[in-house]
Amino acid sequence: MTYQLYKDANGFWRWTLFAANGRKIANSGEGYHNKSDAVSAINLVKGSSTAPVQEKIRAY
Repeated sequence: MTYQLYKDANGFWRWTLFAANGRKIANSGEGYHNKSDAVSAINLVKGSSTAPVQEKIRAY
């Protein structure tokens, strides 16, 4: 997997996570004023490997 860090058209820092096959699998969802904030967000995602997965049950 690879993280791509870039500035968007409005000058905000964003990131996209690509799978080994080149497909986009996640993105920052928001722009950051500072590059360091975008890098911090990437590190949060990297460090979340032990976060539990919760299934949301929908009531019909």
